[in-house]
Amino acid sequence: MASQNGATETPTEYIVHHLTHLKVGQGFWTVHVDTLLMSSLLAAAVAAFLYVGVRGGSAAGAPSGLRNFVEMIYEFIDGQVSDIYHGNRALLVALALSLFTWIVAMNSMDLLPIDMPGSIAALFGAEYFRVLPTADLNGTVAMAVVVLCLIIIYAIRAKGVGGYLHEWIAAPFGNNPLLWIPNLALNIVELLAKPVSLSMRLFGNMYAGELLFMLIALLGMAFAVSIGGISLFIGQIIAGTAWAIFHILIVLLQAYIFMILPIVYISMAEEHH
Repeated sequence: MASQNGATETPTEYIVHHLTHLKVGQGFWTVHVDTLLMSSLLAAAVAAFLYVGVRGGSAAGAPSGLRNFVEMIYEFIDGQVSDIYHGNRALLVALALSLFTWIVAMNSMDLLPIDMPGSIAALFGAEYFRVLPTADLNGTVAMAVVVLCLIIIYAIRAKGVGGYLHEWIAAPFGNNPLLWIPNLALNIVELLAKPVSLSMRLFGNMYAGELLFMLIALLGMAFAVSIGGISLFIGQIIAGTAWAIFHILIVLLQAYIFMILPIVYISMAEEHH
């Protein structure tokens, strides 16, 4: 397959090229520009979509089809949150709506033709460009860290600073000085497991989906160099279409999971042990 400079890429070079970020800096201070750019643009696009949907309506005052769609999404998310969290849920509904719509938008970038984002980026002089923010562990961890902060804030709000700190050494085995260290160790593991599982689940699923699209695209490379290329080309079309249709379910499911688990974690954080 031809690269941007006209040379022929091997399958390994093709995959490595598509998995390389557009970045600045080195080491710990490396910044993935493509992840930041795409996530910011999609956040703005989702915000504009929701704003236009909420404000939309016909001349007679009846809601438009877009507004009905946005309200349907809102009512679905509000119902999910109300089933889990029984306090004042206004902020959590806003959080869940933001997470769900934003992650769906980011995940959906995986459905674009695999070579199109890089080709467009090349027009602006970028050698590398990954269009899928949720296939970058830096992006998913950043979202999970925000959720972790909210878990701690809601726990302190419900129990107070003293009550929250006391729970670290008194639960789940009881307030026995001999059990303070085991309690503390278990609570640290439990707290850190939440953002780790959130970020790794989303990253793992989207990274695997992106990689599978690349492997399917390599059938096109085989079509260009093999004798039995026609069958491989047809196989690429069938496999790519089938995986794209199935991947739509993954896009929605992973967004739903990342939306619902923070609400569960926050609800659990407010419970007294």
